[in-house]
Amino acid sequence: MHKDQPQAISRRKFLGTTIASTALTIGASSLLSSVSAVSTKQRRPNIVFILTDDLGWGDLSIYGQTNYQTPNLDQLAREGTRFTNAYAAQTVCTPTRVGFFTGRYPARLPVGLQEPLAGGETVGLPPEDPTIASLLRANGYETALVGKWHTGFLPNYGPLKSGFDEFFGNYSGAIDYFTHKTGSGDLDFYEGEELVDRSGYTTDLYTERAVNFIKRSRTRPFYLSLHYTAPHWPWEGPEDEELSRNFYNSNNFSVGGAPEIYAAMMKSLDNGIGKVLTALEESGQADNTIVIFVSDNGGEQYSNFGRFQGKKGSLYEGGLRVPAIIRWPGVIPSNRVSTQVTITMDLTATILAATDTEPDPNYPLDGRNLLPVILGKKAVDPRSLYWRYKANRPGSSEPLQAAVRSGDWKYLKQGEQEYLFNLATDEGEQTDLKNDYPQVLEQLRNKFQAWNAQVLPYPA
Repeated sequence: MHKDQPQAISRRKFLGTTIASTALTIGASSLLSSVSAVSTKQRRPNIVFILTDDLGWGDLSIYGQTNYQTPNLDQLAREGTRFTNAYAAQTVCTPTRVGFFTGRYPARLPVGLQEPLAGGETVGLPPEDPTIASLLRANGYETALVGKWHTGFLPNYGPLKSGFDEFFGNYSGAIDYFTHKTGSGDLDFYEGEELVDRSGYTTDLYTERAVNFIKRSRTRPFYLSLHYTAPHWPWEGPEDEELSRNFYNSNNFSVGGAPEIYAAMMKSLDNGIGKVLTALEESGQADNTIVIFVSDNGGEQYSNFGRFQGKKGSLYEGGLRVPAIIRWPGVIPSNRVSTQVTITMDLTATILAATDTEPDPNYPLDGRNLLPVILGKKAVDPRSLYWRYKANRPGSSEPLQAAVRSGDWKYLKQGEQEYLFNLATDEGEQTDLKNDYPQVLEQLRNKFQAWNAQVLPYPA
């Protein structure tokens, strides 16, 4: 419930509270019966997928942030299930977006090897490949992307070529929040495939478009991907237009900033998401809409990493672990915390399952439907997840990084150096156990090599 709304008990809150209480009093089997009874009466759910940019694991107050508050996202988490072991498909922007759009490991596509797209590349998300948008559209959904695309540039690639009915946003990885220009000074703000010059703070403009989309009259269910650029640099809060005109006019986008500016960016983001949630309430669609919130990778320098080390660009936990929340009123229990290990592609598989949308058998998903675990039909799965990262920035000499999480074990390789951590007792990855458990090290090294042989090699 938005903080400005009266504290009345809505059907959404009543159902979520009733299901959670039922689980405590009459057991899991009765809970599942209740969930089934509710879900069979519902229409196909709408989808609002909210993707933030460079948001750290602890950047929401419900995840431990104390420098500022995020009341709307905290409330979203209380009304649904939040995850403490959620991972991004990659530690930088483009590959994670490829992973979400396709439901497959990013390294299965050439564009997924761009870590990230820097501009000028001739590779992108192939229009002929199925995406979550194209699959949902074929299943009768109205589809829209508001915000950051960053998986290929015009004229060959773009949201309208990959299943979205409409697009309002930016194609590149970062734009100034006020001028909407890239670091090279080019305007990157589009309505579909046409450049538009709009005044306003980017976060607010994306919120406004999302709210308008939600409130439209329609006869079909909708899928809205709302991909904020916040809190990605340049570090500009909604009151920092002077920085846009002066400081960032002659400085690199990735410099500057301050904790206070970051807090302002986060509060603006949270307020915007509050408006989106209010629009669902006011339009009478909240009870039949799945809302998913997640980040594309770990945070940057002003993020709260909690007990983790590393940040964006690293395969330590701080570069990969992200906040993740799912709310589906009357179906997903409220106020739950799940320890299930998840990855970006699982959200794709979950959305497709929840909407009765079949994936393309020629492009099998790597993600798994999370609903059986969330609803208690299946025990928490220890999972094995894989990453590989090599920065492709000009002049970069960073070594190849590789990582595997298998159960509680984490294998990490940086160049020629290997590490083994037990995340059950050492989430900060401080104690290297490879000499104590050489068989585990070998097993995870072999698992990585087997996975690595199934995906595309890096270009020579």
